[in-house]
Amino acid sequence: MLSPAKPKYRKQQKGRVRGVAQRGATLAFGSFGLQATSGGWVTSRQIEAGRIAITRHVKRAGKMWIRIFPDKPLTKKPLETRMGKGKGAVEDWVAVVRKGRILFEVEGVTGEMAKRALTLAAAKLPLHTQIVELEEL
Repeated sequence: MLSPAKPKYRKQQKGRVRGVAQRGATLAFGSFGLQATSGGWVTSRQIEAGRIAITRHVKRAGKMWIRIFPDKPLTKKPLETRMGKGKGAVEDWVAVVRKGRILFEVEGVTGEMAKRALTLAAAKLPLHTQIVELEEL
């Protein structure tokens, strides 16, 4: 699973996911992509599940890019613990995804196969998504 090697700070506050993605909102590498149409958090496990779904469907043909990285730590206190006594330990890592962000990109496979693979990956994610295609000039 993806996680940062050495973060500057161990714990972060929750923050908010508002607005539209300023960067990473257009296709940069592949000819087909999966774009978020809503904002939210995507965990490292969900990113990995999407990656596996894509690579299995295309049978490792073509090329795939993951355009998000889980760099935000999520903390959780143990079960049946009283309030207070500080913030809990880091439990998971999430990527903050704003509306419009490209999550995965695929190239080198047929359009039908790419769309099916991205649909399978979208089923693994907690966001609403759409499949975008590079406009041929």
